Amino acid sequence: MDLTEHEQAMLAFERRWWRYGATRASAARQRFALGPGEYGAVINSLVERPEALAHDPVLVRRLRRMRATLRLERSERHAA
Repeated sequence: MDLTEHEQAMLAFERRWWRYGATRASAARQRFALGPGEYGAVINSLVERPEALAHDPVLVRRLRRMRATLRLERSERHAA
């Protein structure tokens, strides 16, 4: 299954969100009509898909690394 145009647009946005001159949350709300939690959930599920990895491997790997780092930091804070 290929990525939809909307999914491709979301990946393109994630690659360049800072160019919109706003925070990621407000830019995502304007561009996709999604709140921060909804947008994050969509991106998280999208980066798990092999089609997303094939479409933009550098971005998807970077997002996966960032997510893993955040999870590790959260677990370390809770353990402390």
